[in-house]
Amino acid sequence: MKEITVYVNGKPVQVPEGASAATAINKAGETSFRQSVKGDERAPLCGMGICFECRVEIDGEPHQLACKRTCCNGTEIKTL
Repeated sequence: MKEITVYVNGKPVQVPEGASAATAINKAGETSFRQSVKGDERAPLCGMGICFECRVEIDGEPHQLACKRTCCNGTEIKTL
């Protein structure tokens, strides 16, 4: 399978073509995808877009569901 490069918080990460943004974030070693309004660290629970805990910024668009977005070469992901 072809590998592509995406950037998680500015760090280059190699993932298989077609991988989700959540996969890239995990592969980058990040454990927190966002913070709750009280400051608690949050991460995906369901992996299918129902819980909304995986919201991140992808290519400048805030509140994207990392488990539902497919990475392309050069995708920039920022955890919130």
